[in-house]
Formats: sequence, structure tokens, C-alpha cells
Amino acid sequence: MIGFSTSARFVEHQTGPDHPERPDRIRAICRAVREAGLITSPDPFPQFSIDFGPLPRAAQSLLELTPALPAESTLRLVHTPKHIERVQRACEMGDVLDSGDTPVGPSSYEIARLSLGSAITAADAVMRGDVLRAFSAGRPPGHHATPNQAMGFCLFSNIAIVARHIQHSFGLHKIAIIDFDVHHGNGTQACLEDDPSIRFISLHQSPTTCYPGTGFPWERGVGAGTGFTTNIPFDPGARDTDYLIAMDNQVLPALDGFGPEILLLSAGFDAHRDDPLAQINLSDEGFAQITRRLVDAANRHCGGRMVSLLEGGYNLRALGRSVVRHLEEMNK
Repeated sequence: MIGFSTSARFVEHQTGPDHPERPDRIRAICRAVREAGLITSPDPFPQFSIDFGPLPRAAQSLLELTPALPAESTLRLVHTPKHIERVQRACEMGDVLDSGDTPVGPSSYEIARLSLGSAITAADAVMRGDVLRAFSAGRPPGHHATPNQAMGFCLFSNIAIVARHIQHSFGLHKIAIIDFDVHHGNGTQACLEDDPSIRFISLHQSPTTCYPGTGFPWERGVGAGTGFTTNIPFDPGARDTDYLIAMDNQVLPALDGFGPEILLLSAGFDAHRDDPLAQINLSDEGFAQITRRLVDAANRHCGGRMVSLLEGGYNLRALGRSVVRHLEEMNK
């Protein structure tokens, strides 16, 4: 059984009418997973209209998981108190963080915590054995947030916090994080790069041509964590075959050598060829193939355990279709 965690409340994080990280991202995902038969409950956004074209029909539906709001202390697993206070205050004021890139409103602090809560709910369900794998469709995303800075649409480093939560609550010693968002997961790296118990691998467009300008191959971790960070940048125009070669020749051997007890995925779908924010040309099938390889790795090392968190993806049709293909592979 595969879990799916989201909330209609995620649309309450308002970023403005022209911002790419907009509430319609959640509406599109909710519609796509229902059109594909992955979810059978009523659509919370019945007035939302979008044409995805033909979608694969699911052989079995997912188990819906209701996210819980985590304690504020959970944020301190990776973030400084000053950062948490700064984000909370900015949200109360309806301010903009990260030099104009990350707008927030009065609901954004609570909804960012709920986005984290959705990820923790998914992780807990996997760790308890309620489901084998789980996907959290939350927003705002998290992989750019550093211990003391919100940036790149991200307020809190959801996947880094989930990794720490799993370590503290379930006693795991080896966690692998694979980030295939088109942008480097600089925040995740900054939160965890000194820790040899967490293997972080990011596949992304070259930092010389794409935000946030980090993620070079020579960034390999610091201190005791040196060698446990791997960055795999791609030139603009890279396609499915380029990513799959990297998966087969770099990512999977790294996972085989590390032997993780669970796989966590920063699942960004903005490397899609139709996405407006970068220049990588992955297809729906490319995301399915990447997911298939990671599921196989989880089956080899983790008893199949995998938790996937939504990051980027800003073309609504491509996002909905790609999430469906991602979930279809997780559901096998």
C-alpha cells in the first residue's frame, strides 16, 4: 500500500497572481491523481479546470493520509531560533523574504508548518509499516531553505527536518536523500553536509546556468560528512537519456555503496521540458524511469521504504502528469 498526504489548506499560502509557486499547483495535482484513479475521495477543488490529456489509469488507489500540524520545536531540528522567528514575523506582516523571491502572507507560517507536517505524516506512516512508500504533496516546498535563511520559494527545509525526525524518532543510522528537482538542493545540503549518516545526492541543471548557483561536483560535504554529498549537474538541453545514464552510473552505485535504511526523495518536476523556469528536457516517461530505478534501489536496500516530497514543478499540466507517473511507479 502506498500513502498520499496533502491538504486543501495548502492553497492558503498566497504568493501573488504571477508567482510560479502558486496555489494552483496543489489544485492541479489533486485533479490529476483523481483523474488517474489514484485517489477516490471527492476533489476539494471542483471548480478548477485543466486538461491533462490522457492519463494512465491506476491499478489500485492510494491510501490517503491526513497531515497533522507539527510542534514548532520540530523546526529546530535543523533551523536556528532566529530564522524561525524571522519567518514568523515576516508572515505576520505579509512581507517578502529572500530579496523578493519568496512572498509570504498571514497564513504562510502555519501552512509552511503544515507542509512539513504532511511530510512527517508520510514518513511516520512508512516507518510504522502502515504503507510501504508515501508521497507528500505539500507547499511551500523546502529544499532551498538553509538553517538560517528562507530562499527560492522555501521557508523551512522539509526533507532535512524529516531526516532528523526519522533519526530521532525511529533510530535509523543511514538515510539517503535523492533530489531530482532542476535546481540544486542547496538548503538540504547546508543543513546536512557535515553528517556521514545521511547520503545526499542532487541532480540538477548546471549552477553556471541556473538558480541558486551552487551544486558543483566539488561540493562533496564538509568535516565528517566529506564524501557523503554528491552533486550531478547537467548542461541545458539534457534529456531523459542523460539523466538515466547518471542514475545508472552514479546514483545507483552510490546508494549500493552506502546501503540506506530508507530513501527520501526531493521530487521536483521542474526539469520537465515544458517547465518555464529552467532548460532541462525531461519527459513524463523520464520521471517514471527515474522513479522506477529508485524504487528498485529501495527494494534492494530498505525493504522498499521510500518517502517522496514535492518540491518544484511550475507548468501545471506537466506537473500533474509527472506526479501521476511518479506515483504510478511508486505504487508498483
